[in-house]
Amino acid sequence: MKNLQKLAAVLMAVMVVLCGALLLTHEVSAATEGKISGTVKYEGTPPHMRGIDMSKDPYCAKANASTSPHMENVAVGSGGGLENVVLYISEGLSGPALSQPATNVPVFDQKNCEYTPHVLAMDVGQTFKVTTSDQTAHNIHPNPNPMTGNIPWNQSQPPGAPPVEKSWKAPEMIEVKCNIHPWMHGWFAVVKGPYATTDANGNYTISNVPPGNYTVTAWQETLGTQTAKVTVAGGAPAKADFTFKGK
Repeated sequence: MKNLQKLAAVLMAVMVVLCGALLLTHEVSAATEGKISGTVKYEGTPPHMRGIDMSKDPYCAKANASTSPHMENVAVGSGGGLENVVLYISEGLSGPALSQPATNVPVFDQKNCEYTPHVLAMDVGQTFKVTTSDQTAHNIHPNPNPMTGNIPWNQSQPPGAPPVEKSWKAPEMIEVKCNIHPWMHGWFAVVKGPYATTDANGNYTISNVPPGNYTVTAWQETLGTQTAKVTVAGGAPAKADFTFKGK
């Protein structure tokens, strides 16, 4: 009986230690999963975005017959929110948060003869896919600076073609064009570490940010870049808002 009591006491102690370790692990994990969120606004009268004439391709013209397609260089929402701005951490990252690329696979689709999304953000080394939803041939032609280590490529994608899977070696903002449809224009925003892209209201959230002091950079293809200093405390989100003024 005494031996059974001793064994039960030992098992109970082991259970207590294991439960404590699990709780500690959960607390540490929660502390490292910080976030940086905010809003990017446009100040002033939004610039006029030129309309797109797709009449040279009957499929494209028909696909947009009920809409008014236009350029997306500066996309401003009704409340002044600035869409397609890429937010990333330009200073302060170290360790796994800097060296491990994201595991999800972003998708750059060709739909109604436009690139969707207009700006696709990704981590260095992160695999992404280029797909087509259209019944007309397209051509994907990103043109990075070879001096960065990124290699230019130019690939056609007819209707029903399988996705094109690629990744980039170095941080760079890479313009994307289509040699078949000259109005098609977009960007691959290649950064290092956690990132986010603003929605139609200018809102964003950068997730999986460890506690620390950081510089957040906001990049917009026409308006340039801005930076802000933020501190992410364990388990507490940080906030960084940006305002771009018209040029």
